[in-house]
Amino acid sequence: MDADEYQVVASSTFQFEEGSAESKAISIMGLAGEVGELATEYKKQIRDGSSHKLFKEKITEELGDIAWYLASLATQEGILLSEVLAASKKKITERWKDLGIEGQLGFERQFFDDSREEKEQFPREFVVEFVEEVAGKDGKSYVAVSVNGEKFGSQLRDNSYDDDYYRFHDIFHFSYVVKLGWSPVVRGLLKRKRRTDDIVNEIEDGGRAIVIDEAISILVFEYASDHHYLENATGVDYHLLRQVKNLTRNLEVRLCTPKQWEDAILLGFKLWREMKEHGQGRIICDMNEGTMVFEPI
Repeated sequence: MDADEYQVVASSTFQFEEGSAESKAISIMGLAGEVGELATEYKKQIRDGSSHKLFKEKITEELGDIAWYLASLATQEGILLSEVLAASKKKITERWKDLGIEGQLGFERQFFDDSREEKEQFPREFVVEFVEEVAGKDGKSYVAVSVNGEKFGSQLRDNSYDDDYYRFHDIFHFSYVVKLGWSPVVRGLLKRKRRTDDIVNEIEDGGRAIVIDEAISILVFEYASDHHYLENATGVDYHLLRQVKNLTRNLEVRLCTPKQWEDAILLGFKLWREMKEHGQGRIICDMNEGTMVFEPI
C-alpha cells in the first residue's frame, strides 16, 4: 500500500478533534505506548523462545499500531508520510554512503579548487612534519609544523592546563583536506587562497570560514576526549556530525556528507594517536587517493 494512501485511511478513523493540543498529545503518548507493547512482545519472545508461536503476528500488529500513530501525528502537522520516508531515506543515505548532495557519486575526489590555477589549489600530494621541542621556563612542549619542508604557521602548544596533546591538532585540518578537499585554515597558511575570485576569497577562504574550521576541530576534540580519543571506534555519533553539518551549512563543504565527515574525523584521530605516541613524526598525505600515512622521525 502507498504510504500516503494509508495515511488517508488512518486519518479517517480519528476519534479526537484533529489538530488540537490534546489530540497531538494523544498521538505522541499512544506512539510511546505502542513502542512499549512492542518491547513487551520481544521480552516474551526472549523468555519463551519458539513456544511464543504468535510472535510474528503480534509484532506485525504492534508495528501497524505504531504506523497508525505516526500517520496521526504526521496528518495533524500537515506532513505526508511519503515526505517523512523521503527525508529519512536521504538522511540514512548521506549518513552511510559516500554520496554528495543529490547523490553525486565520488564527490570526495571532486575537490573545490579543481578549476583553479595550481597556485590556488591544495597540493595533491604533500608531507607534513611535526617536530616537538621543549622551550620556556615552564618546560612545556611545543610543536613546529612544516609542509614539504616549509614552515606552516606558528609553533603550537596545548594552551590548556592539562597536557592533552592538542598541539598536534593541525592533523585534523589536514585530514579535512585529504578527505573533503576543504580547510580554510590550511589554505590560508599554505597561501593557496583563491584570490582571483573576490567572493570565494572572502566567504570560503576568509576569516569566518577559518573560525568555523577551528571550531570544528575543537568540537570534535572535546567529543573524542570523552570517547577514548576514538581508539577502536568505527563511527561517531550522528549528533556530532549534525553539529558539524550545521556549522558548515553556508559553505562549499556543505556538499560533503556526514559519512565523508566521519571518515575524515576517524582518519585524523588515527594519525593524532600515532603522533601522540611517538611525540613527533611526518605524515604522507595524498588527496587523490584520500590517504594519510604516519612515519616516525
